[in-house]
Amino acid sequence: MKLRQNVRHWAAKKALTAPVIGQRVNDKLVDLHTGIFLEKADADHREARRAHLDEFFDATMDTYVAALDAGYTEAEAREITHVQANFDFYNHGWTEMMEFPSDELEAHYDRYADFFQRWGITIDDPLGDFRPAGGIPEAPSTPEKLDDPEHPHAEGGFADDVYVETDDGEVVVGGQDEPEDVDPSEAPGVDSDEAGAD
Repeated sequence: MKLRQNVRHWAAKKALTAPVIGQRVNDKLVDLHTGIFLEKADADHREARRAHLDEFFDATMDTYVAALDAGYTEAEAREITHVQANFDFYNHGWTEMMEFPSDELEAHYDRYADFFQRWGITIDDPLGDFRPAGGIPEAPSTPEKLDDPEHPHAEGGFADDVYVETDDGEVVVGGQDEPEDVDPSEAPGVDSDEAGAD
């Protein structure tokens, strides 16, 4: 998969596990992801999917931290959560929201199979052990789209590694090195006063 990676991603990584600001960053990232992916959905389906996506993305924040704890890079940890989301989109027939074609599902799973198996994540169960005890809200599926899937927002051909597009448009295989002195106040949902509070 091809992802972007900039200072906000590094700041979010640092801020997510920090006291005081961590939950605010978590909530902002959930809002951002829900908004981004709902924009890819047909307008008449957006509101019916919102609650499901909010809870789904909230659970993937725990996946992201667990992947970092397991030694995955920032780009890899973030890609793992995006792969989870694409499994969920596929299962619901939301092919217009997918970031890679459905014929690459297994290739993306296989790259992170060790992590996914450890946490009970499968294509059919994208959250695995990260599923909240109370579950997440259901949302209407569009299974008919799986018969002849269209992926207007998908980029194929990036299933063999994590590819990162930098701010200057360069594509780096494996991601970038973490910069020194990352400022958590650059994370979404944080201002400099909050970042300095911890």
